[in-house]
Amino acid sequence: MQRLTGKICVVTGAARGIGRAIAEAFQAEGAVVIATDKDEVAGVATASEIGCAFHRLDVSAEDDWAALAELVPVADVVVNNAGITGFEEGAAAHDPEHATLDAWHSVHRVNLDGTFLGCRYAIGAMKARGTGSSSGLVGIPLAAAYASSKAAIRNHTKTVALYCAQQGWKIRCNSIHPAAILTPMWEPMLGQGPEREARMRALVADTPLKRFGLPSEVAAVAVLLASDEATYITGAELSIDGGLLAGSAASPG
Repeated sequence: MQRLTGKICVVTGAARGIGRAIAEAFQAEGAVVIATDKDEVAGVATASEIGCAFHRLDVSAEDDWAALAELVPVADVVVNNAGITGFEEGAAAHDPEHATLDAWHSVHRVNLDGTFLGCRYAIGAMKARGTGSSSGLVGIPLAAAYASSKAAIRNHTKTVALYCAQQGWKIRCNSIHPAAILTPMWEPMLGQGPEREARMRALVADTPLKRFGLPSEVAAVAVLLASDEATYITGAELSIDGGLLAGSAASPG
């Protein structure tokens, strides 16, 4: 049985990577998916391949969220997946000593402000619907703004969960924390040459399961949280990290 049949699900940053995998999984589970992304060309192509609707959305722009609210006034699930690292345009200083204030703000506008606006939209859309599950998707010494924004998202998720529970609404809010997931973001570091496999092994050497995670594995958790099987889960943090936070696994002798 499809677990999301009839549920209206909005996914941000859905043009590629984890967001695309979530949109695909939701569609396969019978949801009415609205894929959103700032990249309209890639977003339209992805939505066409998946068979879902697309709406252009810059998550850091309040006007864009207002336009989405007019187009999609009710929703059951909102996945705040869109985010940036700050390195999208190439190498830049993002450590606490050398990062510029503009660089700091640009990351927070997308990651933190985007999540705040997404949760605000979700509350209104789910109140109008009467029920819902808001799942905020979240994931570093050399990426101070990124680390700060993700820490803030973790706390804001709990705040939203508690606020909605206090109001007596059937609105849940949880965060998913992926570690090394094999998405296009990693491609510049991995390359396509004969050393690709060696680079992959080196990047996950400290991960107990010794491999990258897959976008589909993150999407499976998002499906669970969005489904009626998780109605008692709110304010939770789910790590998808191959055992990284559990500690270290001794190698067999």
